[in-house]
Amino acid sequence: MQLCIALDLPTKEENLALVEKLKEFDVWLKVGFRSYIRDGKEFIEAIKAINPDFKIFLDLKLYDIPNTMADAAESIMGLGVDMFNVHASAGKKAMSTVMKRLEKYENRPIVLAVTALTSFNEEDFAYIYNTELAKKADRFAEDAYESGLDGVVCSAFESYSIKNLTSEKFMTLTPGIRPFGEDAGDQERVADIDFAHSALVDFIVVGRPIYQAENPSEVVAKILEKL
Repeated sequence: MQLCIALDLPTKEENLALVEKLKEFDVWLKVGFRSYIRDGKEFIEAIKAINPDFKIFLDLKLYDIPNTMADAAESIMGLGVDMFNVHASAGKKAMSTVMKRLEKYENRPIVLAVTALTSFNEEDFAYIYNTELAKKADRFAEDAYESGLDGVVCSAFESYSIKNLTSEKFMTLTPGIRPFGEDAGDQERVADIDFAHSALVDFIVVGRPIYQAENPSEVVAKILEKL
């Protein structure tokens, strides 16, 4: 299981200061909507300048018509990131089109599909998708697997079932991880490291418990020790 740290601080300078504190660690860094829209490709380059060995997960959740998603995926190839994601609800045709477009690249990034956001509870999810959350997450994962993607973004509570339905090698990345039982904040389906281990999670995403800590590097060291 690998650690992915969310760079969700209010400014580029704060995020890079955090990255500087963590440059000794072998971890993934997640660049999301706010950071990428605000700071762009230069932010990714600045991260790599601090430590070129950092692996970067570009968390933009592509969702559009198939050809537009494939165009965007191909543009991502020029950013030097190691993983990105799309929305599974865009459909199998869209996901397959993305993967077909990337076939010509020898060293493409890992591609994941978002199943159900960890901010959803059962009631809110059912209102939008008109079905049970776990059942739909499984279906989205099967669609992604059949479309040739490398894995999915899901909560730790869906990971074990998804592995059973697809393959142990089909990756699961789980946001909403509170390593040592910290407050859930605006997340609904949160879990700790022990539960993530039992659910066969491949990547855990941790944000606030690290970047809001007085000593982020100390927290990262503790998490890696537990992993």
